[in-house]
Amino acid sequence: MSYNPRTVALVAELLHPPMAPDPALVQRVHNRMYESGLPAYSSFSVTPAGAVLSNPVAQPGASSYAAFLPDRFQFREELTSLTPDDFARQVRQVSEMVLEAKGIQVFTGQQVTVRTLVNPRHFKDSRVFLKQGMFGFGNELESFGREPQLFGIRLAFPAEQGEPSAFALRIESYSNDPRSLYIENQAVFGPVLVEQGLGRVESNVLEAYQFVLRNSLRFVSCFDTPTEEEEEQRHGGPDAP
Repeated sequence: MSYNPRTVALVAELLHPPMAPDPALVQRVHNRMYESGLPAYSSFSVTPAGAVLSNPVAQPGASSYAAFLPDRFQFREELTSLTPDDFARQVRQVSEMVLEAKGIQVFTGQQVTVRTLVNPRHFKDSRVFLKQGMFGFGNELESFGREPQLFGIRLAFPAEQGEPSAFALRIESYSNDPRSLYIENQAVFGPVLVEQGLGRVESNVLEAYQFVLRNSLRFVSCFDTPTEEEEEQRHGGPDAP
C-alpha cells in the first residue's frame, strides 16, 4: 500500500569530545560557503552556547540551522522544503568543512530524529484508525469515564549483534490535524572515525529516514484495511445478494 509521507522535521546531532567553542572558526567556514556561491546557510551568529549558521523562515514553528556546541554539531530542519536526501548531504558537507577547521578526530556517536505525517487510506481520523484499526479497542476505554484525545504506540529496537543502530519509534494521532498520523523515529548510531570520511554520517541519516519510509509504513499498512462500511459499498450494500 502506497502513502504520501510528509516529513515535517529532520534533526541530526554529531557528538564529539567536549572542547571550547571557537566561533571564529565557524565564521571562516561561513565565509567559504559564500565564496563558493552556494551557501547552505545565509546567516552567522554567536550565542552563549556556540556559533550558529541559519536560514530565515517564514512559517511559525519552522527552523533551519546548524549549531556548533561544546560537545556536538546539531543540524535542524523543521517545516522547511529541504528533502531528507538533501539534508543528509548537507549534514555531511557542512560537517566536513567545520571539521577541517576544528581538528576533531572522532564523532563518539550520532543521533537522528525524523518526524513524518501520513494519512491512513481507509480512515478519516487517525484516532479512529489507532483505536479500532490498530488496537481493536471496543468498550474498554469506558473504564476512564471519558474518551482520550490522543492514541499512540511506542516501539523500541535496541542495538544488537548484526544491527548496531538503535531505533525508538512513536506512532500517534496528531492533534493539529486529526486526519494525519504522526510517526517519529529517534535513531542512535555508533562512533564515526573522521579519518575514514563522513560517508557514514550521511548514510545514517538516510537509514533513519528509510526506517520510517519502509519499515514503519509497512507496519501501519497491516492495519490500514477497508472498514465495514467500505466493504459493504464495494459489495453493493448490506442487503446485496
